[in-house]
Amino acid sequence: MTPYALIYTLHLLAALVWVGGMFFAWMILRPAAVGALDASARLTLWVEVFRRFFLWVWIAVLVLPITGVGMLHLGFSGFDTAPRYVHIMIGLYIAMLALFIRVQALQLPELRKAVEAQDWPGAGAALGRIRRLVGINLIIGLALVSIAAARPTF
Repeated sequence: MTPYALIYTLHLLAALVWVGGMFFAWMILRPAAVGALDASARLTLWVEVFRRFFLWVWIAVLVLPITGVGMLHLGFSGFDTAPRYVHIMIGLYIAMLALFIRVQALQLPELRKAVEAQDWPGAGAALGRIRRLVGINLIIGLALVSIAAARPTF
């Protein structure tokens, strides 16, 4: 396996973990939990889900720029010669990172605090704010993956 192939594989796996995890949470886990669990169990479940998933997101957040820079240098001899779609992908990564950090630093502590206090309406409101931001991040992530797959020539 060439160094580029290894770096590309790690990059792809990190993106799949992050975007795929959001897709699973939004499209499968959320609807199933709403129908099967009462509010206290559902909100407690989400605190645990976020704790476990966000560990993997942090790994992806670190792996993606490291492998991205590696691919820039091995595949395009740097940022200046990279195609525009690569620049767009970098910008979308930064937007996704900002939304993730907002959820991690601001929304998640609010959810945890409300669940610990058994403030189910407050926890539900906090989860709703997280859900909206994750939904936006999922859309950005799917757009980013689509751009990467299409490799447009603009």
